[in-house]
Amino acid sequence: MPFVILHRKAVAAYLKMKQKLFPWLDRVFRDTDRKHIRRTKNIRLIPAYPDRRGGKLSYAEWAHVIGIFQTLLYQELTKKTGANILDIGCGTGLLGISSEPFVGDGGSYTGIDVMKEDIEFCKSHYSFQNYHFVHFDLANPTYAGSQSPELKPWPVSSGSQDMVTALSVWTHLSEKDAIFYFDEIARVLRKGGKAIITFFILDEVYESSLSRRSKAPGRYHNTNQVDWIFNKSAYQSKNWFTTPFAHHPEDAIGVTRAGLDMLLKSSGLSLTQFYQGNWKENPGVFFQDVLILKKD
Repeated sequence: MPFVILHRKAVAAYLKMKQKLFPWLDRVFRDTDRKHIRRTKNIRLIPAYPDRRGGKLSYAEWAHVIGIFQTLLYQELTKKTGANILDIGCGTGLLGISSEPFVGDGGSYTGIDVMKEDIEFCKSHYSFQNYHFVHFDLANPTYAGSQSPELKPWPVSSGSQDMVTALSVWTHLSEKDAIFYFDEIARVLRKGGKAIITFFILDEVYESSLSRRSKAPGRYHNTNQVDWIFNKSAYQSKNWFTTPFAHHPEDAIGVTRAGLDMLLKSSGLSLTQFYQGNWKENPGVFFQDVLILKKD
């Protein structure tokens, strides 16, 4: 018994030391790595470990996801430079980094988030003249429960944006909120503008993968989140579902194809491309499903 107690204390001490050591190692690595950047200069902006939030902590994963969405932006933007990009749920700036090559001197990047702490960080970290960050006073049970419950338009002019991006935003919105802000995408986009939005879409690929995913290796420890099975109605909706592990439905929201069709019909946006996510245990461009939308 004394050995077991000693072993547990040793493990606890090791984990505590590693937790303190990692931010220092990360800072040393990033400072060294930046000296070797040759052709991907925007990754110099990847924040330090404590400021990499939004479900992705690894430096390598940030760089990987930045590259994925930089590629998608290049494919979908008509204007390759001088573009106006609106990033909803900007967090600590992951897609802001992806956007940098396309904003240039004549464009703008606007990041909006309900997390005031993230906006304050972005204002200090991305201090570019044409980068703007706005704290959006809107309640979300998962991220900002004490803020205003009133749905209101984004503080962005109608028809002003070439691109709207939202990484893991509609995966945290109820049906009512999702519909309202899908209509906002259509409002702020110029004619011919595009949007890159990620979802958990509960389609036939999702249904066919259920048996495989319930046996898949876990991505998260000590939670039932590993299966990503959306079998609990979110606020009695027929098309918006959450998972059994969620404290609030907005912790994780999946939307049926009928729900997606409802969003498209309400907003008038057209779906031009659908990239299946690898959360369904199939090869995919990104973890979540990626939808490319267009304002005709």
